[in-house]
Amino acid sequence: MIRINLELARYIKKLYGANEHDISEEKFSPKHKIIEQDRRYSKVYFITEGITKCYISDENGKEFIQEFLGEGMEFGELEVFSKKHTICSVETITQLKTLSISHTCFNALLETDNHFNRLIMKALADKIRYKAPRHSYQHSYPIEDNVIRLKKIFPEFTEVISKKDIANYIGVTTRSLNRALKELKEKTDQL
Repeated sequence: MIRINLELARYIKKLYGANEHDISEEKFSPKHKIIEQDRRYSKVYFITEGITKCYISDENGKEFIQEFLGEGMEFGELEVFSKKHTICSVETITQLKTLSISHTCFNALLETDNHFNRLIMKALADKIRYKAPRHSYQHSYPIEDNVIRLKKIFPEFTEVISKKDIANYIGVTTRSLNRALKELKEKTDQL
């Protein structure tokens, strides 16, 4: 549920520590929108601590959460390659620390640092590989199964992530999610 990439986190911290590149540390408080969809930005962010949500809003303001990002996950990199506006918004859920790199420095690292390049290519491939099975599962199984699956992956998810965000993540209404949580609690209480 909360995606991490510890290998990339270690490497970006190593680059930052070497102090040879234009890498900055930034801190954000909860509920801070770092990137808004359909805008242009000039940085790529690497999470070193905390959790964000990456989502798309439709014209009615309904959010579809693509994924929750944790340590080592990057965002803002697609725009380096496409040179277009952002697809998603990224908003903090918890206190967040990032290391940010300008698009210029990011491109330079891709061209001169083979290990960095491989880590970024792997991260992009993992993002693609992760989405299809998740969406398939969510559409193929009832809400209760999705909630049980989330609890197995991240037992304290309801303490960290709002019910509205969980509902948007699995593609249901908050009311349907509450009903499913209540039914699951009643079933476990009966056992």
